[in-house]
Amino acid sequence: MLKIRFKDNKYNAVWLVEPKITIGRSATNALVIDDPLVSDLHMEVLVDNEHLTLRNLVPLQPVAVNGQKVNGACELKPGDEITIGAVELVVIDPKREARLAATPPAEGTQVRIPKTTGWSLKANHSALANRVFPLKELTTIGRSSECDISLPAAHLSRRHAQLQVIDGMLFVKDLDSANGTFLNGKRVAEARVKRGDELRFDALSFGVMGPADDLAKTTLRKVTPQVSTPGAAAIPPKARAERTPGATRSSSVSRTPVGGQGKAEVDQGSKGKFGWVILGVLAFAVITTLILTRK
Repeated sequence: MLKIRFKDNKYNAVWLVEPKITIGRSATNALVIDDPLVSDLHMEVLVDNEHLTLRNLVPLQPVAVNGQKVNGACELKPGDEITIGAVELVVIDPKREARLAATPPAEGTQVRIPKTTGWSLKANHSALANRVFPLKELTTIGRSSECDISLPAAHLSRRHAQLQVIDGMLFVKDLDSANGTFLNGKRVAEARVKRGDELRFDALSFGVMGPADDLAKTTLRKVTPQVSTPGAAAIPPKARAERTPGATRSSSVSRTPVGGQGKAEVDQGSKGKFGWVILGVLAFAVITTLILTRK
């Protein structure tokens, strides 16, 4: 199935469905062209499978196909360019464009790849069939064919709103539209837009798709390791408390002997004291005996 779209806007295309589509200024047309030189119902494209016939419905205002004026009817083929008023249209074959996009460029050919922002709008309105519109760094929305996203809605202003991506964040600005721009149901003049928000231009509603907001992420706090004093780990908490100035000591002898050494030291001390007592008693006995003998 073939399509027709504005030559300078590849995102706004209309399927050429049987039996025909109409083109003109009126909002009832399949393709709306907001140009003073275009009539409300200016031309139609008859569709029979992939056989297309253009019919100019306003012979006094010629339509040009590939530079040739058409007052009546002519056949259309993919790649044909149509000029109506000051607007240029082109007939495209989506399958052919997909094949060309998949073909690698010739050696030495420089291909300019547009920078993607990661942001897009998904249409909620049934008339737009849930279409997704990728957003550039600066995107205008309106009824005019000169807009980046041109929407055939009668109550949409020619240049309705502007979407701009700054440092990865998306902002919307109303361009003094007659029927307003709404963010989550609230009319705004300028505001920041986040993923999951709803944007509405007059009656056309869109869901916002884009990268996650960094502010919504959980930040992990860095844990600072504790610096321990050398040897402190070897001292039990109770012993550290006893070493603290002003702490009450229950005994001068440690209650936590290691390997039985503490008990051995106590036994040796007791034996030493008992020996001195015996020596004292013996000395006293000897002295007493000498005194009695002299008498």
